[in-house]
Amino acid sequence: MKFVETGLPGAWVVEIERLSDERGFFARTFDVDAFAARGLRTEFPQCSISFNAKAGTLRGMHWQEAPHHEAKLIRCTAGAVYDVLLDLRPESPTFLQWRGVELSADNRRMVYAPEGMAHGFQTLEPETEVFYQISVPYHPASARGVRWDDPAFAIRWPDADERILSDRDRGYPDFAP
Repeated sequence: MKFVETGLPGAWVVEIERLSDERGFFARTFDVDAFAARGLRTEFPQCSISFNAKAGTLRGMHWQEAPHHEAKLIRCTAGAVYDVLLDLRPESPTFLQWRGVELSADNRRMVYAPEGMAHGFQTLEPETEVFYQISVPYHPASARGVRWDDPAFAIRWPDADERILSDRDRGYPDFAP
């Protein structure tokens, strides 16, 4: 595996390294020692998927507050997404900055989002599925979100013919630090 810095402390793009032969290829998608060597979470007691029927579906920006804050390892297993991490850690030198990366079934990249980062994505293709490994079980009372188009962040999302959002994601108020 190859870990690529995102410019947001503790957040990484994780790329597989293929061992190819006439049958296809083999690659690791997780290695406890490689994650631990970078100080990343190595236990993921919850795994979830998000299936999205249409291109232009936008989910986010979500996180959980302490003491139930979560780290996530995110991978697109079908289709493609534009995946966004937003640093909401007030003590971070990159507070309120974001990074976006394309994750797809073809490129097989993953994103590691540490605790304190909001996460969201927009589907680039129909029939897209996203797989999450999550460091803590979901705790509804700790769930938080910020609006995907909040001017405080100025996230540049890909154009979409139609953008599909939940009422909850559309209705978050403006961010107030």
